[in-house]
Amino acid sequence: MSTDLGIPTLRSGTDGVPTLPEGETQNRKEFTSDQEVRWCPGCGDYAILAAVQGFLPDLGLRRENIVFVSGIGCSSRFPYYLDTYGMHSIHGRAPAIATGLATSRGDLSVWVVTGDGDALSIGGNHLIHAMRRNVNMTILLFNNKIYGLTKGQYSPTSDVGAITKSTPLGSVDHPFNPVSLALGAEASFVARTMDSDRKHLTETLRAAAEHRGTSLVEIYQNCPIFNDGAFQLLKDRDEATARILHLVDGEPVRAGSGDATRVVVRDDEGRLQVVPEADADPGRLVRHRVADPDPSQAFALSRLDDPAFAQVPMGIFRNAPRPTYDDGVRAQVSAAVDDAGGRAAHADLTALLHGKDTWTVA
Repeated sequence: MSTDLGIPTLRSGTDGVPTLPEGETQNRKEFTSDQEVRWCPGCGDYAILAAVQGFLPDLGLRRENIVFVSGIGCSSRFPYYLDTYGMHSIHGRAPAIATGLATSRGDLSVWVVTGDGDALSIGGNHLIHAMRRNVNMTILLFNNKIYGLTKGQYSPTSDVGAITKSTPLGSVDHPFNPVSLALGAEASFVARTMDSDRKHLTETLRAAAEHRGTSLVEIYQNCPIFNDGAFQLLKDRDEATARILHLVDGEPVRAGSGDATRVVVRDDEGRLQVVPEADADPGRLVRHRVADPDPSQAFALSRLDDPAFAQVPMGIFRNAPRPTYDDGVRAQVSAAVDDAGGRAAHADLTALLHGKDTWTVA
């Protein structure tokens, strides 16, 4: 079996989470809270919220076993608008809180909603370690290349030269590539999609939810107030066709159509290049492999990004299962309890915590 994106179906990330009784269904309305949605008109967050509310019923999970944890920022209002459990936490620390939840409660489907400032600045350390550990959670990273809630400062993904309230002469910072960062941290699922492409967004989110381990989905999202049109080239249908490199498992990586089709090839030095398909050596074509345990090719694809959007890889870069942190911790706890048994296990744990290296301060 495979998803609509051509990704092999792996062990589900929702294994162990209670499902609805057979024959019982849910709808979008049941996942919509009674809170007034308070984002600026035209914000890309509306489209993402609608997509999430629309596909959550398809997971077949009980609402009380789904939890959304957010940090600080416009995106972090998300838990208020879903009729699931949720927590509006502190700046950058959502992955740390979600790690505790996922580890202690194997019966939960855990989600993190964050922004490029929240996740990649003050929260960078927590983000990379969640991905390194491969905790069973789905992280939605809304990237609008700006700080929105705090009124328009440049963020870790703002382009060099970006004129913002905190960089009036233009940013001199080199921006993060979130996908490259995630692949460098060996995240087991990494994808990129866009707020305005409802079909692709929904398919990507569904694949992320089905993955067991840390799923990182970067979502290009427009901020109409402080960085309007940041991804406008990719929202125009003709421009998107020409510029977006589609990542489909087992297929050559290509953009464009007809005589204007371009493909990714490997050059004499092993580097990836984008060339016209008519000029490409068929033996050098790069075929996408999402389940490759070695993330090197996926990382190389992420480096094809261009500040001017000459080519933008879009889709699932990696979907490669490996052991998860929370499964490992729960297995250790279970083994300890089985070996020692009931109260004896508690006594052994107490002895372990105190140990032999204790002293009394007068």
